[in-house]
Amino acid sequence: MEIERKFLIKRENLPENLEQYPSKVIEQGYLCTEPVVRIRKSNDNYYLTYKSKGLLAREEYNLPLTKEAYEHLKPKADGIVISKVRYVIPEKDGLSIELDVFKAPYEGLLLAEVEFPTEEAAHAYQPPKWFGEDVTYSTEYHNSTLSKGKKR
Repeated sequence: MEIERKFLIKRENLPENLEQYPSKVIEQGYLCTEPVVRIRKSNDNYYLTYKSKGLLAREEYNLPLTKEAYEHLKPKADGIVISKVRYVIPEKDGLSIELDVFKAPYEGLLLAEVEFPTEEAAHAYQPPKWFGEDVTYSTEYHNSTLSKGKKR
């Protein structure tokens, strides 16, 4: 079960020296958006992911793929193949902030996600001051929606 909250971030509020944090270059495409079936390249790792419906909490299954399988499936992706850099920033209470800095065509979009062990912990979370609008309950900022080229 994936339990996460998602926030918009304004460029002027970004933490300084992002390059000090671990990062991954991510590329992902969607074979289906209802239900979500995604392929992802994360640095040199490849995955096929299924996600159930949901906003705050939803089932998620990740299966490893080979590079060859990923490259075979990539042309079959619907819409836009999303590219972004994900920074992993330590947060209080042993949590981590995953900050996604999107590349074209969504350059300028910055989203932070925080995963939680329980829904109670997610509801009790007080985000840092540099976080912007909470978009957890908006499908507009799901990557599966962005892959369709929706305006934001």
